[in-house]
Amino acid sequence: MRREAALERESRWAVPVAIATFAAVVLIIGTGFVDSVSGDGTAEVLVSVDENGGSVILTALMQAAAFVLIALPITYLFRAAAARSDQVRTQLIGLVIAAPLFLALSSGLSAIAQQEAADQFVAGEAKSTLTQAEAKEECVEERQDEGDDFLVDEYEPAKGESPLAACQSRKVEDDEASNARTEASFAPFATGFGIAGGLGFVVALVYSCLWAMRTGLLSRFWGALGMALGVGTLLGLLPFLLVWFVYFALVVLDRVPGGRPPAWEAGEAIPWPTPGEKAAAELEPDDGLDEPEGTPGLDDGDEGESGPKRKRKQRE
Repeated sequence: MRREAALERESRWAVPVAIATFAAVVLIIGTGFVDSVSGDGTAEVLVSVDENGGSVILTALMQAAAFVLIALPITYLFRAAAARSDQVRTQLIGLVIAAPLFLALSSGLSAIAQQEAADQFVAGEAKSTLTQAEAKEECVEERQDEGDDFLVDEYEPAKGESPLAACQSRKVEDDEASNARTEASFAPFATGFGIAGGLGFVVALVYSCLWAMRTGLLSRFWGALGMALGVGTLLGLLPFLLVWFVYFALVVLDRVPGGRPPAWEAGEAIPWPTPGEKAAAELEPDDGLDEPEGTPGLDDGDEGESGPKRKRKQRE
């Protein structure tokens, strides 16, 4: 009954999960075209946020929706693995669901915090903890290390403004902008949900892929790749993870070349053989080459016309 219930549930949710996965991938890619915020320093970024408030909100909404949708394929994979092995810790289902939702909350709160910081900075209400003397000292050190040409390229002084003065002014403004970001009322919540969601997402994806590989739902290559890319999201490897999710959606729909692993149709674990097991299987003798029983003159207790009784060599 457990096997039949799992197969029925997976069949019922296959299409919705695949659609949600494809939609999440499209939304995440789409944010790159919608987001129009730009700038070299923190100050320029906040000015751009103030000028493109609609773009910031739309990007945040798309990211939040994508993370909510991503919860479906991860939960689907986790439950499929749990249905095929009693060793899967089903108590982690809460983490599997909550982690993407925390990331969605973080995206929304980050957008609100950015808008608040941009308003404060543009209004001139942000204060710098970096003094003019400290900023000048840092710029002098940069000029000594890199030269005036570096200051010109990096800080783009206005007409009649010296590169050193442009550097000093930019550093003070960037410090004001950084303080405005830190002091935004929703910034701590956005950071907290982001850290919790990011770490939880890594654990959820790694654990689900591990048991999917152990139960035969994913090949060793795709299971290991999913675990590696789950950790890699902390290093900015999200584009590669999107490719993995596209592959998984095709597995759910049974549209991968060569068909999906047999554990999906069997409703039970069919672990992939280890390299050692494969080598041992290749070294096993072929039973078809064994001498058939009842061959004249070779049966135990029989005496052939050409000689005495011959005993069959007993298999160890």
